[in-house]
Amino acid sequence: MSEKEFVTGLYVKPPHEKAPDFVKFSISIKRADLGNWLRGKSDEWINLQVKESQNGKWYAEVDNWKPNEGQASQSAKDAAVNGLPDYDDPLPF
Repeated sequence: MSEKEFVTGLYVKPPHEKAPDFVKFSISIKRADLGNWLRGKSDEWINLQVKESQNGKWYAEVDNWKPNEGQASQSAKDAAVNGLPDYDDPLPF
């Protein structure tokens, strides 16, 4: 298991008690800190997971999971069986 990576300058909070049901959480951004953190990244996409700690605090963690070659091809096969588009294949035109 890899070390957890948190997003500097991005803060996740549960919805306010009077928020409507469609509000799932709120995010605060400290622009300078988040900008500096993003400039240190080279990936085109950064995936995050919003989680709740054991003491009830919400946070965003970087999802660094990457499929190995066997998993990627298996997910493409599963998608084809389930009638879903296979995004690993090149475009059909």
